Amino acid sequence: MRLSAVTAACAVGLLSVSTPVLVARAVAADPPLTLSAARVTVEGTSNVHDWTASTTAVLVTEVEIAGADRDVLQAALQPGAIRAFDVTIPARGLTSPREGIDKNMHKALKVEAHPHITFRLRTLEPAGANYRASGTLTIAGVEKEVVLALDVKPSGNALLVTGTTALVMTDYGIKAPSAMLGMVKASPNVTIRLELTLAAS
Repeated sequence: MRLSAVTAACAVGLLSVSTPVLVARAVAADPPLTLSAARVTVEGTSNVHDWTASTTAVLVTEVEIAGADRDVLQAALQPGAIRAFDVTIPARGLTSPREGIDKNMHKALKVEAHPHITFRLRTLEPAGANYRASGTLTIAGVEKEVVLALDVKPSGNALLVTGTTALVMTDYGIKAPSAMLGMVKASPNVTIRLELTLAAS
């Protein structure tokens, strides 16, 4: 198994969560916020080199904000205001700049049985000058609670949201791959970085 294959499997395992920018829309009619741009990136390491994977297929599938009939951007940042915010990523949308990785990633992510990666926000709370987002992340059919440290900045009629969280592949039933009789080993630890532009409808 070539190192690129290892990297691919890692990326896969890691997240079915990476995204260069496939614009997303909420399914509900007239949602208070729409996703006008998005990038989710999964970063990992091995004992040989670092790797990344990303996807642009990001969809906001449900949005509900208390007080959205007023200033929706300000309302969204109030504690307890977001009653529903669900994000879905087609697992097959994950891609890597390294040739030959995608197929291995999709296999590791079990895309046939679990075609989507989802995140359901539970709470958004101030944390100093930034925010703390807690919710449920589901990868390869395994659901775990995660916390993201978010930086939110207004930009015209939109919010620019960036954040990170650390994951362990094995927590989602994904074994960190190895190659060359174990000489090449991928770390099970990965970092997810997200960049979202949320626009008021």
